[in-house]
Amino acid sequence: MKSGTVAVIGRANAGKSTLVNVMVGEKVAIVSPKPQTTRDRILGILNEEGAQIVFADTPGIYKAKNALTDVMMRTAETSAKDVDLILFVHDGHKGVGEQDISLMKHYLGFGVPMVIAYTKIDIMPEERIPEDVKTLYEAGVSCDVVPVSARKGKNVRRLKEVIAAALPEGEPLFPDNVVSDKSARFMAAEIVREKILLKYDKEIPHGVAVLVNTFAKREDKDIYDIDVDIVCEKPNHKAILIGKQGGALKETLAFARKELENFLGSKVFLTAFVKVKDDWRDRADLVRRFGYGEEER
Repeated sequence: MKSGTVAVIGRANAGKSTLVNVMVGEKVAIVSPKPQTTRDRILGILNEEGAQIVFADTPGIYKAKNALTDVMMRTAETSAKDVDLILFVHDGHKGVGEQDISLMKHYLGFGVPMVIAYTKIDIMPEERIPEDVKTLYEAGVSCDVVPVSARKGKNVRRLKEVIAAALPEGEPLFPDNVVSDKSARFMAAEIVREKILLKYDKEIPHGVAVLVNTFAKREDKDIYDIDVDIVCEKPNHKAILIGKQGGALKETLAFARKELENFLGSKVFLTAFVKVKDDWRDRADLVRRFGYGEEER
């Protein structure tokens, strides 16, 4: 059978996590319209007849501005070096520029086979697709380009086939009932953070870390008790996160609790405290303490 690892690489907000979730068939990574949603390397495992594809979803490529984004960029870079294939996800809706071509060539230079997923074709003129593909080939980006829409499911099957064909023959790397390398505890923190990304504007959600203090299933009941710390960077950010009489935080937690109950298949009691760690994203010690750059948080 075909079996191998695929590093999913691309600019921030190109749609990498959405595409991985659609291909795996389950939610293994959180999604929001904001850049820098993905902070960790997350494996999503697709098991199909004759193939196991292990996708490594990575943080979006973004100009590093602090210790956190520096760690994220190193994660993306290292993830692309020890795999069987690079899946470069490009936002086709934004066209193809010189910087895009330069970035693609950078990863082609790793000597790892590469496939380009040209995404978001559902929101762009169809006639632009062959023009952009021609631009890539003429610029020396010599690899398969598969136009795809994750949101509409268009060409997803074709993309899976192209990826599987490029992988080596081998035994499965994971049991066939495993869809991710991340624990339910990790996903609980990510789901809470996703809801913060969706609810709040500007810099506030980007300066938030979610740390799980308690993740426990009651022995006698089908109930999970989950307690988290929401860490932000400034006292005024804390006030905004909590909202008037705690209303904003209650709404966010209700939103998160509903998805957690769907994810875990059980009732969830979710509690949270908002704490301030001044400019934690600029402090390498706190970035490490909060688990970024490590395999598990």
